Amino acid sequence: MRAFVFPGQGSQSVGMGVALAGASAVAREVFQEVDDAIGQNLTRLMADGPDDALTLTENAQPAIMANAVATLRVLEREGGVRLSDHAAFVAGHSLGEYAALCAAGALDLATTARLLKLRGQAMQSAVPVGVGAMAALLGATLEQAQAIADAAADGEVCAIANDNATGQVVLSGHRGAIERAVAMARDFGAKKGMLLPVSAPFHCALMQPAAEAMADALAKATVLPPVVPVYANVLAAPVTDPGEIRARLVEQVTGMVRWRESVLAMAEAGVQQFVELGAKVLAPMVKRTVDAEPLSLVSMAEIEAFAKAL
Repeated sequence: MRAFVFPGQGSQSVGMGVALAGASAVAREVFQEVDDAIGQNLTRLMADGPDDALTLTENAQPAIMANAVATLRVLEREGGVRLSDHAAFVAGHSLGEYAALCAAGALDLATTARLLKLRGQAMQSAVPVGVGAMAALLGATLEQAQAIADAAADGEVCAIANDNATGQVVLSGHRGAIERAVAMARDFGAKKGMLLPVSAPFHCALMQPAAEAMADALAKATVLPPVVPVYANVLAAPVTDPGEIRARLVEQVTGMVRWRESVLAMAEAGVQQFVELGAKVLAPMVKRTVDAEPLSLVSMAEIEAFAKAL
């Protein structure tokens, strides 16, 4: 049994998608459709940068999605590998959940691009620059991370944002609280706490304005039942009902990304192979969490080799 998984923010890099677009008209079609949907030459930004512009949340989110979906479309249309025939589940890390929903036919590509452009803008504007922060806790269990967050809060927001893999938990909240959490991480058993170079405190209560913006946008968006179940970040469980998909996407803006639990649940459901589309960031997390085969498909050669092996 196989799951297709889709990366989240941080997997962007200048030059992403260039080789794939050069090798495949299918990929070029995806990038053009995304450009048209958001009224921006995102493809050129992905190819040429500058890096600081691509890293902006409102650009990174649709760019990462476009690259992942382009990789899947090439696999499907040129490799003859239909997702519905070869994947039991799909899942995505944070914004990657939108790519997963697009891959499974719950959202069309143009709608996905517009939603992620809005999501990025709303998340960036929800908190003034410098007010929030995020930090990674390495070598910490979920329970240790919660204890650190509780001790560091001191009346401010300090919450678990991402449970990424065994020994890798991310906190989010007010900068003061996050800095306190980093300082006390070792006292609670973590190997290390380190601030992350992010522009906003994602997946915590400070993102509530962005959640409200996404609730309005998703209420107007067409959402169809996916062709395969999609694991929702906030549930670590599969969803198929369009109404629930909308609700969980809204909840996800302020809620924890339960990626480790999602991977464990998919493995327990029988998934033995996790195929990451468009980047190589989720596969290492999978490897640290379960005894399963993680694969990453980025290049045309990797796509062709995977298709041939099926």
